[in-house]
Amino acid sequence: MPDLDLQLPEGRAFEYLVERPSGVLLIVVLALVLRWLVRRAIGRVVRRAGAGSVPGATPRSKAGEFLADLRPGASQRRQQRATAIGDLLTSIASILIAGIAFVMILDQLGVNIAPLLTGAGILGVALGFGAQTLVKDFLAGIFMILEDQYGVGDVIDMGEASGTVEAVGLRITRLRDVNGTVWYVRNGEVVRVGNQSQTWARTVLDITVSYDADLDVVQQILAEEAHAVYTDEKFSEVVLEEPEVWGVERFDSDGAVVRVVLKTAPLQQWAVARAMRQRIKYRFDEAGIEIPSLFRARVEESSE
Repeated sequence: MPDLDLQLPEGRAFEYLVERPSGVLLIVVLALVLRWLVRRAIGRVVRRAGAGSVPGATPRSKAGEFLADLRPGASQRRQQRATAIGDLLTSIASILIAGIAFVMILDQLGVNIAPLLTGAGILGVALGFGAQTLVKDFLAGIFMILEDQYGVGDVIDMGEASGTVEAVGLRITRLRDVNGTVWYVRNGEVVRVGNQSQTWARTVLDITVSYDADLDVVQQILAEEAHAVYTDEKFSEVVLEEPEVWGVERFDSDGAVVRVVLKTAPLQQWAVARAMRQRIKYRFDEAGIEIPSLFRARVEESSE
């Protein structure tokens, strides 16, 4: 039986036993080191973003130059948002590094990677055309979270849907309106969004009084009641600044409209408005100031 010569040529043996394994090991080590450096850099950015705060001051602070972010759990939400973005960036970076390292290892082992790269490019183009909506939703969700346009617990207005945000994802935002209806909105379809919960809010009351009422007295009562709410201990951390009576806003068919505004903490504008309406009604009754009813005016006109 003839002897089989299984020995490789000296140059080829050195290539397969030393050069290529060394190259593969070097690629793996460099990929791991690069991944560690990227994770560390992302982690540092995330920690700074999570520990940072909106320049500001506490409510009614005389020394503050800016207004603090007064939303409930603002610091925790900021930390969660930073962590979510950090995890996303880490995953993307890890996948990219692993993919590049895999292709380099195949090339190091002598595999022709040209067809692989061509196939990956064609697949990427096909997925790009076939999943444009999905990619659009994910990109919009990433920027939405990164920019903190809204978060869980915020009250937002998206046009067709408005309500309290219950869940925020990269593709879908879920919110519940005042009637209890749950809305699912794709992030890529959001053209505009109004957030009623960021930093501060404002109670705007348009009070209609009859044309026979003394507008100076009306504005004085509004100013007094607004100041009473401002100084009330119950609203000490809710009303942020001294209220303002802006005066006559417009003339309606049933009376003159006088506007009073109060700057409040986020999501507290409605509670302040209810308290103000009750106080104003009591004071108007005492002063004999009539709040006209358009329905009653129409009934009187029809009876004549």
